[in-house]
Amino acid sequence: MTKDEIRNEIKRLAIEYAACLNQEKAQTAKKYIPASGKNIGKEELINMIDASLDMWLTAGRFNDEFEKDFAKKLGVRYALSTNSGSSANLLAFSALTSYKLKDRALKKGDEVIAVAAGFPTTVNPIIQNGMVPVFVDCEVGTYNIDANKIEQALSPRTKAIFLAHTLGNMYDMDKIMEIARKHNLWVIEDSCDALGAKWKDKYAGTIGHIGTYSFYPAHHITMGEGGAVVTNDPILHRIILSFRDWGRDCWCKPGCDDTCHNRFKLKMGHLPEGYDHKYTYSHIGYNLKITDWQASIAVAQLKKLDNFLAIRKENAETLLRELEDLKDFLILPQITPNCTPSWFGFLISVKENAPFSKQELVQYLESHGIGTRQLFAGNILRQPMICENDVMLRIGNSALLNSKELTEADYQSLKGTEFIMNHTFWVGVAQNNTTEDMKKTAQTIHQFVKEHK
Repeated sequence: MTKDEIRNEIKRLAIEYAACLNQEKAQTAKKYIPASGKNIGKEELINMIDASLDMWLTAGRFNDEFEKDFAKKLGVRYALSTNSGSSANLLAFSALTSYKLKDRALKKGDEVIAVAAGFPTTVNPIIQNGMVPVFVDCEVGTYNIDANKIEQALSPRTKAIFLAHTLGNMYDMDKIMEIARKHNLWVIEDSCDALGAKWKDKYAGTIGHIGTYSFYPAHHITMGEGGAVVTNDPILHRIILSFRDWGRDCWCKPGCDDTCHNRFKLKMGHLPEGYDHKYTYSHIGYNLKITDWQASIAVAQLKKLDNFLAIRKENAETLLRELEDLKDFLILPQITPNCTPSWFGFLISVKENAPFSKQELVQYLESHGIGTRQLFAGNILRQPMICENDVMLRIGNSALLNSKELTEADYQSLKGTEFIMNHTFWVGVAQNNTTEDMKKTAQTIHQFVKEHK
């Protein structure tokens, strides 16, 4: 057999193997309805095998294809893959500290608008870069920042807005961008939980200056571990690329040399003239690239995104319909006007006057085989990562505070965030769940309410 014949035979057997796995899965009774999860099949397996047989290992042809297709899907000029959504956030924020941005570069001590009800790695890059997060409260229902409270939290040191769209429901992009333009602020859209969501006719992550995404198995599409950063700005694109690739100034892909045709002709820093551009470093960067094996999965997954989003939409609409009659006890998710959400999960809040607590409902659901999750950190100011470290921050229009000296009154000043921590959780609507799973989830909640009235 020739090399190509052997390769094709391996892929043919892989398809048969995938069919066997699917058959086994279909015959296994589903005992647990997960809060999130992946949906992968023969297409991903074939691509993984193809990438393995290439034996290229680092980012290669599959990564090139994914970055190109991802940018095209979102309608942006540039997309760069990275090894996680958290790394995407670190790259996006670090890029704004580049000296190449001149007087618009973020500096230590600058302030950044943030929220406390979210995932830590939307806040961590602010702290890691020596800046001050300014926490603005969230709305119950949309679970996004209360955009009407942003301007009163601004100070002369505020230079950026860095927020996540909560579980696929976008915050008010018109209001955010209006504030950003008025006060000359950078906007990073953490869209790790919102791939495919739209504000009017634009995708989440494409309206601000930089957008970030995650491809962890819990997300809309997966590559195992992975993420991406997108922008329409060529200068930001080059800076992000530098931070991702060791901080080097050269933009050549692995295996390529002298793309700029000036490899030995440049004079940079205090280096000798003509020092090899491939080993010239313009930023204090990282190595946050992915392998081609990961990219091969994402290439197949991206083709399935629209179908996955349709399933999530149908699942969420089923829950909205099935739980409508429990509004005396529960707050169901409220879609932000002008937003078409890409449901990451289905948020539910237990009302304060309900005859049961969130904890009781969550424990009941878990004991009946239905997965639940918190809205991540709850009030992140209460987390050990903040209150056990010396973190300088502000809350709303407060003065500068040291996190070790926060009082109960400080925590309680974020009323919506505190409510979310104590009363809110979410259940799954991902593409690995069915309409019947949603109906079972709703029926179980109904049964719980009936028992606790």
